[in-house]
Amino acid sequence: MSAPSIEVRLVKAGATKIRYPADLLADDGTHVTVRALWAAPGVRDFGFVRFEPGDVFTEHYWRDRWYSVKEVRTGDGVLKGWYCDITRPAEPAEGGGLSVEDLDLDLWVSADGKEILRLDEDEFEESGLRERDPKAAAEAVRALDELEQRARDGSLTQLLDR
Repeated sequence: MSAPSIEVRLVKAGATKIRYPADLLADDGTHVTVRALWAAPGVRDFGFVRFEPGDVFTEHYWRDRWYSVKEVRTGDGVLKGWYCDITRPAEPAEGGGLSVEDLDLDLWVSADGKEILRLDEDEFEESGLRERDPKAAAEAVRALDELEQRARDGSLTQLLDR
């Protein structure tokens, strides 16, 4: 029996950035796990990792945390690493899907755990979130700091264990 499919909707600055289908692997009411193929067209080369057609993302969302964590593997199962998005807590979307608001900050952790990169801090500062919603901005920075600490102490993957 195959997993039920849901739609994941990523919102940024009030507009839908991308929507994509994902297989719902688990939902305990707080922690939602889905699996999806790379949804953007073509290859996205960040310099430290390439996301490309065939890559498989096992994505972890929480309804009570300000981040999501995506384990990224090649189509044949080789671990590339973990891409962490700083977001508002996940919310239900129409049709039983999941909606997540991206807050610009990101963290990349390489498969061997040796490369830990804080990303898009300039975009976060330019977004104006600190002025518009200081509480959300503080939560976003706290979430990024927490994930970076977990990556450095080796406990990031413990978040993903069910």
